[in-house]
Amino acid sequence: MRKGRCYPSLINKMLSIGIIGLPNVGKSTLFNALIKGRKAEAKNYPFCTIEPNVGMVEVPDERLSKIASISNSKKIIPTAIEFVDIAGLVAGASKGAGLGNKFLSHIREVDAIVQVVRLFEDKDIHHVSGRIDMKDDIEIINTELILADLDTIEKRLSQTKRTAKNTSDKEAKIELSLLEKFKEALENGKLTRTIDITPEGEKVANGLHLLTRKPMIFAVNCDEENLSKEISFKGIGEEDDIFIKISAKLEQELIDLSDKEAKEYLNELGIGQTGLDKLITASYKILDLITFITSGEPETRAWTIKKNTTAQFAAGAIHTDFIKGFIKAEVADYKDFIEYNGWVGLKEKGKVRLEGKEYIVQDGDICFFHVKT
Repeated sequence: MRKGRCYPSLINKMLSIGIIGLPNVGKSTLFNALIKGRKAEAKNYPFCTIEPNVGMVEVPDERLSKIASISNSKKIIPTAIEFVDIAGLVAGASKGAGLGNKFLSHIREVDAIVQVVRLFEDKDIHHVSGRIDMKDDIEIINTELILADLDTIEKRLSQTKRTAKNTSDKEAKIELSLLEKFKEALENGKLTRTIDITPEGEKVANGLHLLTRKPMIFAVNCDEENLSKEISFKGIGEEDDIFIKISAKLEQELIDLSDKEAKEYLNELGIGQTGLDKLITASYKILDLITFITSGEPETRAWTIKKNTTAQFAAGAIHTDFIKGFIKAEVADYKDFIEYNGWVGLKEKGKVRLEGKEYIVQDGDICFFHVKT
């Protein structure tokens, strides 16, 4: 690889999802269930979590076991995503209340957010507002994120105004226009992720590390009864927000069960898929990630890349040297791989495609890369 060359399609670090919410909404209980352990404390008092807890979580993918069975793979390696359990936030955090700036700084470091919202009733677990109100809880947190971003924008504006006024710097003028647009939106209570901007503006926005620009999912923590009920989220959050119902308490109870027992228990409750699986999959998707797969006798493995990544750069997810040495890729569709019983059957039926470096890899593609060594 030539020194200084940038490969933007590669994911150079583990992407992370921050779990946030008001105190006592079930964040740490959810986190414990996610990592299938008890690394994070889950106690009934505010600010139980002070320093963030971090856990690696495998992304569920039922395709892998089917592929591995056909390839007689000795092991299966799924892709993973990082979840971070961040301290509970309270009204006034942007001005230092609770853990204030420390809380907000931890959010800046993650790539996306899961906001846990409480819907369960429990007289033994105090709600900081004294009542259960999803809309109000979301507004409290969003307001704090908005106020923190306004502070960031206003500090940046004064400097950018001087630069744009005193020079012909085109980038400064683009930045000034974007900052003013964001400032107006935030002052009107809008999250900056709802604002459409140009590709040039996107580059500037990425450098601002705004909290309200991060992709967000709402995990609605409810009791078992509400899991099977239809719940309307109309009028709560933004129109295209993703809401996933989940019972953190139930999910943690499933930890001690075998896969078979857990499946039987879920079937008894009339639940086909765990809330955790839905949450993990949705978290993966809001980061615009997809999976391609390599498979043979040694292993069947899932690899993470961004959407719209070419075959050449997808090969770089395996090893960066593969980018420079890329020759071609043998690509098979997952369904064809299953139907024709692996690579041998695929080749007999002419179902293996030879793709060049500009091919856009699709989610579920099974790939074999030819590279110069």
